[in-house]
Amino acid sequence: MKGARWHNVRDIRVEEVEEPKVEKGKVKIQVEWAGICGSDLHEYVAGPIFIPVKEPHPISKDVAPIIMGHEFSGRVVEVGEGVTKVKVGDPVVVEPILRCGKCPACKQGKYNLCENLGFHGLAGGGGGFSEYTVVDEYMVHKMPEGLSFEQGALVEPAAVALHAVRSSKIKAGDKAAVFGTGPIGLLVIEALKAAGASEIYAVEVSEERLQKALELGATAVINPKKEDPVQKLLELTDGGVDVSFEVTGVPAVLQQAVDSTAFEGETVIVSIWEKEANLLPNNIVLKERNVKGVIAYRDIFPAVMNLMKQGYFPAEKLVTKKIKLDQIVEEGFEKLIKEKDQVKILVKPE
Repeated sequence: MKGARWHNVRDIRVEEVEEPKVEKGKVKIQVEWAGICGSDLHEYVAGPIFIPVKEPHPISKDVAPIIMGHEFSGRVVEVGEGVTKVKVGDPVVVEPILRCGKCPACKQGKYNLCENLGFHGLAGGGGGFSEYTVVDEYMVHKMPEGLSFEQGALVEPAAVALHAVRSSKIKAGDKAAVFGTGPIGLLVIEALKAAGASEIYAVEVSEERLQKALELGATAVINPKKEDPVQKLLELTDGGVDVSFEVTGVPAVLQQAVDSTAFEGETVIVSIWEKEANLLPNNIVLKERNVKGVIAYRDIFPAVMNLMKQGYFPAEKLVTKKIKLDQIVEEGFEKLIKEKDQVKILVKPE
């Protein structure tokens, strides 16, 4: 079968790879659609971040080159001995977190904070940028009736956004700012709508993405190339937002996200970072603000799919391009780097 494997920075190759075999407690899936994630893009441009290159990952036991792709949907084609959660023919999405189950975080059920955290399709295991993949039964969630496979490929990134909003102190009627309106930032806007935020402000340098933020329900948008985002937010909200979400990974933006909040406000860092960022502690201390980080998600995929059934996280507004696996580098990764009007590109492994 074909698979898109990460070999090095700017070196992803579509190659013939061995089709995976199902084992006890595992599920074999024929992939329908797989999304290119911001994390995939980070690995392509500046990796390795999660990809193991020198030592095998402690859970997957894999080392680069590895098949990428961790946002995907598909259909069950075979189940291993002991699997009861799904059956052959079921439409499913995959929650791709690799966890050890033994560390303190895992023992408390906070498996996204596992000491050996990894992702199927980033830390090995055989990802969704392939015709077939095999995962542990615990990763599989059956899709409810009415959700398309395209919509299913958005469950994983939407889970990131919903977990970020759920982990914040946002309450119905609160004001929020989202710094960065790439795919995750746009999904955060959707999650904030579901949480009942009364005002949602989007900060972004791409005019195309600002328009998409408005289309998805942002109250107003701010282009930091044209005006000071902190000053504008303080004016629009009469003193600052209750919660800001940093979704850019750009060092200068972190301080802006903090400064845009009111006293006792909160900044939630959603990004994965390629380098350090400076932050002035007094801007936090003197306003008794809070800054917290979130990673991935836990126990949230069913809630995401229920919200999708209600019309949230709509694929028709978020998916801007569909391609085949052979096109993944030039029409996928390179397009996302060069064309800021692209939001989510889905890949059909065939």
